[in-house]
Amino acid sequence: MVQPGKFITFEGIDGAGKSSHLEWLAQFLRGKGLAIVVTREPGGTVLGERLRELLLDQRQTMHAETETLLMFAARREHLDKVIFPALARGDWVVSDRYMDASFAYQGAGRGVSLQKLVLLEDWVQGGVAPDLTLYFDLPAEMGKARVQSIKTYDRFERESDEFFDRVRQGYLQRARQFSQRIRVIDASFPIEQVRQNLMELIEIFCRQQSGQ
Repeated sequence: MVQPGKFITFEGIDGAGKSSHLEWLAQFLRGKGLAIVVTREPGGTVLGERLRELLLDQRQTMHAETETLLMFAARREHLDKVIFPALARGDWVVSDRYMDASFAYQGAGRGVSLQKLVLLEDWVQGGVAPDLTLYFDLPAEMGKARVQSIKTYDRFERESDEFFDRVRQGYLQRARQFSQRIRVIDASFPIEQVRQNLMELIEIFCRQQSGQ
């Protein structure tokens, strides 16, 4: 029988550098002979990418709950079209954001109630959680400084430092609540140190999966 694959997610505020580390991790795991599927949220599917365009379009204004429902709609497609099939094949899925982002951005950031988010989580995900989540922690002002080179901010990147402070606190709350799954990486260090810390965590995780 094919052994189920593993599901790893990357989380963090804008500017935390998770995207570049995610691609490095994918190559690192491929070097171990693993089949890797790299994906992202919102997105990952044809419909998901169209929803992503709407969600990130700075010309759009929408109610916080509309934003939340669109995020979970994209996630339902993502699970059905990408994540479930990959895990069933025995592949490892590495995703740029997943469910923790909804609790951090729409919950802590936008103020959508925890009760509503939990209901959506149960309905859409059916209890499917990552095997490992790597949260790249960074103060809001540092994140904003790192994305200043972007000529046009998307709808989230143009938010205030106060918004990202709330998002960060939402992530840290999740890390405390799900400490067995979420590993916090200090993203304020130089990239070489961050990558070293990431490698150590991944090596431990891989050994655990192989039963060593």
